[in-house]
Amino acid sequence: MLRDLGSKTPAELFADAANHAVARQLSVIDLFNRAAALSSLDQNQLAAELYKTWIAHNSDDGLLHAVYFNYGVTLGTIGDRAGAINAYREGIRVKPDFYPSYINLGRMLEDSGQAGRAVAKWLDLVNHLPSVNGETVTHKVTALHQIGRVLENGYQDAAAEDALKQSLDINPNHSKAIIHWISLRQRQCKWPVIAGWERVSRKDLLAGISSLSLACLADDPMFQLATAYRYAKTTVGMPKPLRSRSEPAERRRSPHKLRIGYVSSDLREHAVGFAMTDVTETHDRENFKVFAYYCGINRTDAAQQRIMKAVDCWVDINGLSDDQAAARIAADGIDILVDLNGYTRDARTAVFARRPAPIAVNWFGFPGSMGTPYHHYIIADSHIIPHDHEIYFSEKVMRLPCYQPVDRKRVISERRMSREEAGLPEDAVVYCCLNGMQKITPQAFKRWMEILGHVPDSVLWLLSGTSDANERLREAAAAHGIAGERIVFAEKMANPDHLARYPLGDLFLDTLPYGAHTTAADALWMNVPVLTLLGRSFASRVCASFVRTAGLDELVCSTPESYVERAVELGSDRGKLQAFKAKLAAGRDSCFFFDTPRFVRHLEDLYREMWSDLIRGALPVPDLRNLDVYHEIGLDLDLENMEALSDEAYRGLYEAKLAERHSVYPVGPDLRLWRESQSEPVSVIGRRAVA
Repeated sequence: MLRDLGSKTPAELFADAANHAVARQLSVIDLFNRAAALSSLDQNQLAAELYKTWIAHNSDDGLLHAVYFNYGVTLGTIGDRAGAINAYREGIRVKPDFYPSYINLGRMLEDSGQAGRAVAKWLDLVNHLPSVNGETVTHKVTALHQIGRVLENGYQDAAAEDALKQSLDINPNHSKAIIHWISLRQRQCKWPVIAGWERVSRKDLLAGISSLSLACLADDPMFQLATAYRYAKTTVGMPKPLRSRSEPAERRRSPHKLRIGYVSSDLREHAVGFAMTDVTETHDRENFKVFAYYCGINRTDAAQQRIMKAVDCWVDINGLSDDQAAARIAADGIDILVDLNGYTRDARTAVFARRPAPIAVNWFGFPGSMGTPYHHYIIADSHIIPHDHEIYFSEKVMRLPCYQPVDRKRVISERRMSREEAGLPEDAVVYCCLNGMQKITPQAFKRWMEILGHVPDSVLWLLSGTSDANERLREAAAAHGIAGERIVFAEKMANPDHLARYPLGDLFLDTLPYGAHTTAADALWMNVPVLTLLGRSFASRVCASFVRTAGLDELVCSTPESYVERAVELGSDRGKLQAFKAKLAAGRDSCFFFDTPRFVRHLEDLYREMWSDLIRGALPVPDLRNLDVYHEIGLDLDLENMEALSDEAYRGLYEAKLAERHSVYPVGPDLRLWRESQSEPVSVIGRRAVA
């Protein structure tokens, strides 16, 4: 029996436990407890040494496989991947039916750059699970999901989709599998995207869709808000906040310098990172102190180096838990914490849920509402969120003259590619859309084919996907009566070269419902006019904001018919296209869209206004009423065809569904589409009360 170890140093803890291990007097339970105690003291190296010592002297123990498993976990924690791989393999040798070892071994192989061997190890597990019970089913689903994730990262989309479909056959409610399965179908242009099958319904899939995939699928801002709310509520949950909603008196001040914290996984060579370089370099250092909290991939590039140099404090929070990251932000005394991720990859939404700063802002990284109780503001502009669209957002809307910054200092390759090198015809009209393929919908593609059909010899220049996706779009073109070779694909390349090739296109054709954002900014920067179709949702209105700010109001269309007509008109009159290009070139140095210093001054004014709200006791409280109801309604709607509805018809549809629901199950009033007058109390016999 070990003595009480509460007062011992880590070295004494280790020595005491190791002596008992050598004497074979340390049970597996005691071993796990002692190793955990060492790990809690940040002594994982000693914990690993303790496991090693115990294994050397207790190799005949019946739980040796479990010890090898924990040993592997600890070795992985200290960065000894080779040691962890060996530990997991030994655990499998000792007990081949201990399935968690297969899962972790595959992940460690993947982290070591052996993705193929990782997939093979998970397939071993999938193919050799014997009996059907809760434990084996869970392991099989986990292995299939890991296979799908790795294949997706390796752009083996069809195989990844199949693995995830198998996992959904077993568990139709596996949210991560649904998210990735839908995303894979979108980037492969497999239409319809949301297609259920015998074991999994369309409603199951829609209930698990990610906010980003939904923005690509449907121009339905109400359902987007409800989906964001549901994700925050069910996935992020309600962690204990570091501070109460009622700020302590010492925070109610007007500091000499407001402390702004930017949280993002994309402060690197990424659309967000490129734009934020110029912002961080231009902030007023006399009145603002700027912090960056990075949670992205472990790789430093030129864009990240610029940001690191520009900010007052750079903090990598990748190695910190949500509690630790929130505590660090609170310790830094951040006044306004800006979420540059939203619901995108590697986001740290749970850090915001802990309320480490008195004010939280949703800006730039995610095109929509967060639907949380802890994001107080969303930054947009009057084009993206008109006043009558505020009902689609839980945050208070703050407006810039134009929502998105642009980096004026981005490097553009001096070498300009020719049309011949890009596989484009020399004299024909080149329509282009260099958005990701996930943004292409059947409706958008049909409009493009109609345009090509009216402009002889014109081509459509798209950013390349996988070879299967490219061929699928060529076949879709043929089905619309357009020769497949009129679809030309631009291979992915380094950003300076990518920017330099933009002028090969004559007119950028935007997508709906998720339009061009940074890609539109790139096109306009390179003097390529952009034609866009205005929708209802945030993602469908960003491009229109850019085009109008750049002075090309004539290229913002309100109906699909006018979009097609305008594209055909411009494709038939090269002189008009040249006039738009000349207008962009002449106004680039003077329009607000490309004036970062003026942009940052406006942004800083918004931060001052937010701080003023706080010290006046007027910090906005997000309104989350009835969002569960709106989500349930949205699940039954024809989301893919929402763009065909006028704004009046769209709102009327939701109002009718709310009334229908209210007649059966009363719905309390909210400030969106269900007002007090619509939800009058009913009498006990089911009729509306009479005043």
